[in-house]
Order: sequence, then C-alpha cells, then structure tokens
Amino acid sequence: MTAISDGSELTPAQRVLRAKLAAHASWANTADRTARTRPAADAFMARFEREVDPDGRLDPVERLQRAVSAKKAYFQRLALASSRARGQGRDRPKS
Repeated sequence: MTAISDGSELTPAQRVLRAKLAAHASWANTADRTARTRPAADAFMARFEREVDPDGRLDPVERLQRAVSAKKAYFQRLALASSRARGQGRDRPKS
C-alpha cells in the first residue's frame, strides 16, 4: 500500500486527472447541487445589481430587472468575443 503524498512527484497531467477525479467524487456525493452553488450564483447576481444600482436607490424589482439585462449583456459580450476569436484565423491569407 502506498502512502498519501503531497503530489509533488506527479506530472502536471496527472495533477489535472487527480483534480478531475476529486471534483467528480465530490459532485457524486452532493445531495443538492443547487444549494451547493447558490452562494456563488447569488454573489454573481449581486455584482450586476451593484453595477446597475451602485447607490441602492432603485426599487428592488426594477433593480433585479436591470441586473438581469446587465447579466445577459455580459454573456452576449463573451459570446461575441468568443466568436471573433474563433474566426480570427479564417479570414487571413495562408502564407
């Protein structure tokens, strides 16, 4: 039987595999996936609420509607940047 090590003798690829194994094992033992990710989701949404209403003056319903739109705009910007990055090599002439 081998002793548990600190992983210093593992290659980078082996560390990635070990991390993926640990993540899958952790999620396999998670009864309520939504509850586990709720704090992160709430913090992410709070970011957009602060962005659209930094002084906290808006009605909560209005602030949430604006935050939802700001979040959608954020993901649309990511999608556009991704699309542009994927298309970078297509239009260049081959040398």
